[in-house]
Amino acid sequence: MIAALVFDFDGLILDTEMALIEAYSDVHAHHGLPFDRQHFLRSVGHADYAFDPWSAFGPAADRAVLDGHRRRLNVERNLRLAVLPGVGPLVGSARAAGLKLGVASNSGHGHVDHHLARLGLLNAFDFVACREDVTVPKPEPEIYRLVLQKLGVTGTHTVAFEDSLTGLTAARRAGLRTVAVPNRATAHHAFDEADWLVSSLSEVTLNELATRFSPVPIGEGIRCHALPNHKRNPAN
Repeated sequence: MIAALVFDFDGLILDTEMALIEAYSDVHAHHGLPFDRQHFLRSVGHADYAFDPWSAFGPAADRAVLDGHRRRLNVERNLRLAVLPGVGPLVGSARAAGLKLGVASNSGHGHVDHHLARLGLLNAFDFVACREDVTVPKPEPEIYRLVLQKLGVTGTHTVAFEDSLTGLTAARRAGLRTVAVPNRATAHHAFDEADWLVSSLSEVTLNELATRFSPVPIGEGIRCHALPNHKRNPAN
């Protein structure tokens, strides 16, 4: 049975990953320099992939100035983004069915909470976990274990939705069921270990989740004792 759904944020609820890449591209174009889009795409969702995003500018470039320009462009792009297809209907139907809802993101609360509020989704979630709330980010499972604890559910009764291999690995390590939803920036990832692979959350319904993951109706799972609900830092 399914008692809870947990969503990644970047690339899953909002396409901020492509917005980030386009912001880097804009800065390169502004200076008339080539932009290796494939190189940047390979970095998305890979915590162990390190590279210098400003290498084309040479060793004398002021990287702080360049990154400040990129950040301003990035913010502008993010503010124009709409919620990705399927997110609203799935969240709404899950709330109506009495499921618990959580977010598990490697980004910070300032970014995640702001955009969830802007999109009218912040109050739909029972708990939002971000990088400030754990000692190690995904692909380590700590953030998912925290969400399970705060929602008062077990991994067996919870489905995680992730767009990257890093997030998928974290959810699996925490014992959750997993649905992989690749986007334009993560289509090259290997999602062989996902329980279900879809091209969009528009393909996901509670009935289909129940068919794949639950022998009894959704929402009727046995839940463990839930801790006090806090949307922000669990230490508060």
